[in-house]
Amino acid sequence: MSTTFEIPRYEQVPETKEDLDWAELVTIDLSRFDQPGGKEELVQKLDHAVKNVGFFYVKNFNISQEEVDRQFALGREFYALPLQEKLKYHSAADLERGEYNGYRPAGHRMLGNGIKDNIQVYNIPKFDGHHSRPQPAILAAHINEIEAFSRKCHTEVVEKLLRLFALLLELPDENQLVHDHKYDDEGDDHLRYMHYAARDASENKRAAEIYTPGHTDLGSVTLLFRQPVAALQILNSEGQWKWVKPQDGTITINTCDALTALTGGLIKSSIHRVRTPPADQAGIDRLGVLYFARPNNHVVLDPIANSPVLQRLGLTSNVFTEMGKHLTMKEWVQVRQTQQQRKKQEARISDDGKYTYKPKDMEIIPGLLAKVYN
Repeated sequence: MSTTFEIPRYEQVPETKEDLDWAELVTIDLSRFDQPGGKEELVQKLDHAVKNVGFFYVKNFNISQEEVDRQFALGREFYALPLQEKLKYHSAADLERGEYNGYRPAGHRMLGNGIKDNIQVYNIPKFDGHHSRPQPAILAAHINEIEAFSRKCHTEVVEKLLRLFALLLELPDENQLVHDHKYDDEGDDHLRYMHYAARDASENKRAAEIYTPGHTDLGSVTLLFRQPVAALQILNSEGQWKWVKPQDGTITINTCDALTALTGGLIKSSIHRVRTPPADQAGIDRLGVLYFARPNNHVVLDPIANSPVLQRLGLTSNVFTEMGKHLTMKEWVQVRQTQQQRKKQEARISDDGKYTYKPKDMEIIPGLLAKVYN
C-alpha cells in the first residue's frame, strides 16, 4: 500500500535589494520556436551567448510555475529529513568510483583553511530503465510526478535547444543532436535538488566568500530553475565575475564540456561559481532545482564531422583527440566524476581568494587536469 504525503506549498524567499553587478544575458523565448522563422531568429540570439559566455535564459518553456514550485517543495521536504535517514541513500564508495546518483552530505570535501563544503546534493537519474534506485518515502510517493517533470525538462527545453544548436552548426538534420540525447537511451542525465547551508561570517571569510570555486559542468546543458538567493556568478569574456540575476519565469541555461568537445570549442563551456550571498540574504539557506543533460553513454566526444561550420573554421579537434583519446560520454562521466567526487586535499586559499590544489588532486586522466577558475 503506497503512502501519501501532503506537500505544503513552496514559497520563494524575497530577492536581494542590493545593487549587484549583474550579467547581461540574452533571453531565448521558446514560444517563438514553432513559429515561422522562429528557430532561425532564436539561433541568431544564441550565437553570441554560446560562443562567448555559455549562459543565457529561456522563457515560455511549457513547464508551469506550479510544477517548478512542486519540485522545490519536494527538495525542501527531502532536506528536512533527519541526517541518518538521508545517509541511507549515500555511498562514499560509489562516489569514489564516479557513481554520483543519490545523496552526498555536506562536508564531503575540505575547501581550505579548515572549512568544509556546505553543500548537500541529491541526484535522481533520468527514468530510462537503466538506473533503478531506492528513493526515500517522501520522494517515492511522488515519483511519477518527478518523472514527468524530468521528462518535460528534456522534451520542452533540452531537445529544443539541441535543435537550435544543430541549426547553428548547419547540420543536415535538425534532429542530429536530439538523436544523441534520447531520453530513453542509456545516459547520465539527472534531476538534482541542491542545498547550500548559510555559514557564519567568519567561516565565509576563511573560505574567501566562496561556496563553490569557479568550474565548468561536464555534460551538454544545465538547467537551473529560478533561484532568488543570489549566489551564482559567471566569468564573462572580459574575465570579470558577474552576478546572475533571478529572472521571473525563466530557466538559466549554461552550456557544458561535452558540447564544447563535440563542437571543437565553438560552443563555450561556461565558467561559473557560487559565492556567499549578499548581506541581506547571507543568513538564508539556498535550495536549488537543476536538470543536467548529457549525450547518451555511447556517444563519442569527437568534434562533429558533418558540420559545415566546424569544417570552415577548422575546428576538427579537441582536448581529447589532441591526446589521442576518443572518449565515449560514459567514459568521460566516469573519469570526470571520479576526479570531482574525490576527497581532495585542502586547497591553498590566498588572501585574494585564489584556490590552488595539488596537481594530483585535479588529474582526470594522465595529461588532463581539471581547472579551477579564480
